[in-house]
Amino acid sequence: MATPTEQPHWLDKEELETWFALAGVLARLPAALDRQLQRDAGISHFEYQVMAALSETPERTMRMSRLAMIADGSLSRLSQVVTRLEKRGWVSRTPDPTDGRYTLATLTHDGWDKLVATAPGHVAEVRRLVFDPMTKAQCRQLRDIGRRITTTIDPDDSCLRQPSG
Repeated sequence: MATPTEQPHWLDKEELETWFALAGVLARLPAALDRQLQRDAGISHFEYQVMAALSETPERTMRMSRLAMIADGSLSRLSQVVTRLEKRGWVSRTPDPTDGRYTLATLTHDGWDKLVATAPGHVAEVRRLVFDPMTKAQCRQLRDIGRRITTTIDPDDSCLRQPSG
Protein backbone atom coordinates (compact mmCIF):
# COMPACT_ATOMS: atom_id res chain seq x y z
CA MET A 1 0.00 0.00 0.00
CA ALA A 2 1.32 3.43 -0.89
CA THR A 3 2.02 5.82 1.95
CA PRO A 4 0.52 9.35 1.75
CA THR A 5 3.81 10.71 0.38
CA GLU A 6 4.35 7.93 -2.18
CA GLN A 7 2.79 7.98 -5.61
CA PRO A 8 0.71 4.91 -6.42
CA HIS A 9 2.18 2.49 -8.93
CA TRP A 10 -0.32 3.35 -11.67
CA LEU A 11 -1.29 0.87 -14.34
CA ASP A 12 0.38 1.45 -17.67
CA LYS A 13 -1.68 1.60 -20.89
CA GLU A 14 -1.50 -2.15 -21.59
CA GLU A 15 -2.28 -3.06 -17.97
CA LEU A 16 -5.22 -0.67 -17.94
CA GLU A 17 -6.62 -2.19 -21.15
CA THR A 18 -6.15 -5.68 -19.69
CA TRP A 19 -7.86 -4.67 -16.45
CA PHE A 20 -10.84 -3.18 -18.32
CA ALA A 21 -11.12 -6.34 -20.44
CA LEU A 22 -11.07 -8.57 -17.33
CA ALA A 23 -13.51 -6.32 -15.46
CA GLY A 24 -15.85 -6.50 -18.44
CA VAL A 25 -15.77 -10.31 -18.38
CA LEU A 26 -16.29 -10.37 -14.61
CA ALA A 27 -19.32 -8.09 -14.94
CA ARG A 28 -20.94 -9.61 -18.03
CA LEU A 29 -20.28 -13.37 -17.94
CA PRO A 30 -22.23 -14.19 -14.75
CA ALA A 31 -25.22 -12.20 -16.00
CA ALA A 32 -25.11 -13.92 -19.41
CA LEU A 33 -24.97 -17.38 -17.80
CA ASP A 34 -27.76 -16.44 -15.42
CA ARG A 35 -29.97 -15.28 -18.32
CA GLN A 36 -29.45 -18.55 -20.20
CA LEU A 37 -30.24 -20.69 -17.15
CA GLN A 38 -33.29 -18.61 -16.22
CA ARG A 39 -34.60 -18.71 -19.80
CA ASP A 40 -33.95 -22.41 -20.47
CA ALA A 41 -34.30 -24.02 -17.04
CA GLY A 42 -35.97 -21.52 -14.70
CA ILE A 43 -33.04 -21.51 -12.27
CA SER A 44 -30.30 -19.05 -11.39
CA HIS A 45 -26.62 -19.59 -12.02
CA PHE A 46 -26.06 -19.80 -8.25
CA GLU A 47 -28.76 -22.50 -7.93
CA TYR A 48 -27.09 -24.41 -10.76
CA GLN A 49 -23.69 -24.11 -9.06
CA VAL A 50 -25.12 -25.47 -5.81
CA MET A 51 -26.76 -28.44 -7.52
CA ALA A 52 -23.67 -29.13 -9.66
CA ALA A 53 -21.39 -29.05 -6.61
CA LEU A 54 -23.63 -31.54 -4.81
CA SER A 55 -23.70 -33.78 -7.88
CA GLU A 56 -19.92 -34.17 -7.74
CA THR A 57 -19.78 -35.46 -4.15
CA PRO A 58 -20.22 -38.97 -2.76
CA GLU A 59 -23.91 -39.65 -2.19
CA ARG A 60 -24.55 -36.15 -3.62
CA THR A 61 -24.30 -34.80 -0.07
CA MET A 62 -22.21 -32.08 1.53
CA ARG A 63 -22.16 -29.95 4.66
CA MET A 64 -23.84 -26.60 4.06
CA SER A 65 -20.76 -24.71 5.29
CA ARG A 66 -18.53 -26.47 2.75
CA LEU A 67 -21.13 -26.01 0.01
CA ALA A 68 -21.27 -22.26 0.71
CA MET A 69 -17.50 -22.07 0.32
CA ILE A 70 -17.50 -24.04 -2.95
CA ALA A 71 -20.43 -22.10 -4.41
CA ASP A 72 -18.73 -18.86 -3.29
CA GLY A 73 -21.71 -17.61 -1.33
CA SER A 74 -22.46 -16.76 2.26
CA LEU A 75 -24.12 -19.38 4.44
CA SER A 76 -27.24 -17.20 4.70
CA ARG A 77 -27.48 -16.82 0.90
CA LEU A 78 -26.97 -20.56 0.47
CA SER A 79 -29.64 -21.28 3.06
CA GLN A 80 -32.14 -19.14 1.15
CA VAL A 81 -31.28 -20.86 -2.13
CA VAL A 82 -31.46 -24.33 -0.61
CA THR A 83 -34.87 -23.46 0.82
CA ARG A 84 -36.05 -22.64 -2.73
CA LEU A 85 -34.50 -25.82 -4.08
CA GLU A 86 -36.14 -27.85 -1.28
CA LYS A 87 -39.55 -26.42 -2.20
CA ARG A 88 -39.00 -27.71 -5.74
CA GLY A 89 -37.94 -31.12 -4.42
CA TRP A 90 -34.40 -30.85 -5.81
CA VAL A 91 -32.42 -30.66 -2.54
CA SER A 92 -33.06 -31.92 0.99
CA ARG A 93 -31.48 -30.94 4.30
CA THR A 94 -30.75 -33.19 7.26
CA PRO A 95 -28.67 -32.88 10.42
CA ASP A 96 -25.16 -34.30 10.04
CA PRO A 97 -25.25 -37.66 11.89
CA THR A 98 -21.55 -37.36 12.76
CA ASP A 99 -21.92 -33.87 14.26
CA GLY A 100 -25.36 -32.41 14.87
CA ARG A 101 -24.01 -28.86 14.80
CA TYR A 102 -23.82 -29.15 11.01
CA THR A 103 -26.48 -29.51 8.35
CA LEU A 104 -26.11 -31.67 5.27
CA ALA A 105 -27.54 -30.75 1.87
CA THR A 106 -28.35 -33.60 -0.50
CA LEU A 107 -29.23 -33.45 -4.18
CA THR A 108 -32.41 -35.52 -4.57
CA HIS A 109 -33.20 -37.83 -7.49
CA ASP A 110 -35.48 -35.12 -8.92
CA GLY A 111 -32.65 -32.60 -8.46
CA TRP A 112 -30.27 -34.91 -10.29
CA ASP A 113 -32.77 -35.24 -13.13
CA LYS A 114 -33.14 -31.44 -13.30
CA LEU A 115 -29.37 -30.99 -13.38
CA VAL A 116 -28.94 -33.63 -16.10
CA ALA A 117 -31.64 -31.93 -18.19
CA THR A 118 -30.13 -28.46 -17.64
CA ALA A 119 -26.43 -29.25 -18.09
CA PRO A 120 -26.31 -29.60 -21.90
CA GLY A 121 -27.73 -26.12 -22.52
CA HIS A 122 -25.52 -24.58 -19.86
CA VAL A 123 -22.39 -26.26 -21.20
CA ALA A 124 -23.28 -25.14 -24.73
CA GLU A 125 -23.57 -21.54 -23.52
CA VAL A 126 -20.28 -21.75 -21.60
CA ARG A 127 -18.63 -23.17 -24.69
CA ARG A 128 -20.14 -20.45 -26.92
CA LEU A 129 -19.24 -17.56 -24.62
CA VAL A 130 -15.88 -18.70 -23.26
CA PHE A 131 -14.19 -21.48 -25.20
CA ASP A 132 -15.27 -21.03 -28.82
CA PRO A 133 -13.68 -17.55 -29.16
CA MET A 134 -10.28 -18.90 -27.95
CA THR A 135 -7.59 -21.25 -29.22
CA LYS A 136 -6.53 -24.28 -27.16
CA ALA A 137 -3.38 -22.40 -26.16
CA GLN A 138 -5.44 -19.41 -25.01
CA CYS A 139 -7.67 -21.75 -22.97
CA ARG A 140 -4.62 -23.16 -21.19
CA GLN A 141 -3.31 -19.63 -20.60
CA LEU A 142 -6.66 -18.52 -19.20
CA ARG A 143 -6.72 -21.55 -16.88
CA ASP A 144 -3.23 -20.78 -15.63
CA ILE A 145 -3.97 -17.07 -15.25
CA GLY A 146 -7.19 -17.81 -13.37
CA ARG A 147 -5.40 -20.18 -10.99
CA ARG A 148 -2.60 -17.69 -10.41
CA ILE A 149 -4.97 -14.81 -9.62
CA THR A 150 -7.19 -16.96 -7.41
CA THR A 151 -4.16 -18.29 -5.52
CA THR A 152 -3.00 -14.71 -4.94
CA ILE A 153 -6.45 -13.79 -3.64
CA ASP A 154 -6.79 -16.90 -1.46
CA PRO A 155 -3.70 -19.11 -1.15
CA ASP A 156 -5.63 -21.64 0.97
CA ASP A 157 -8.52 -22.05 -1.49
CA SER A 158 -9.08 -25.81 -1.51
CA CYS A 159 -11.36 -25.45 -4.56
CA LEU A 160 -8.22 -24.81 -6.62
CA ARG A 161 -6.63 -28.17 -5.95
CA GLN A 162 -5.65 -29.63 -9.26
CA PRO A 163 -6.91 -33.11 -10.06
CA SER A 164 -4.25 -35.77 -9.65
CA GLY A 165 -3.09 -37.81 -12.58
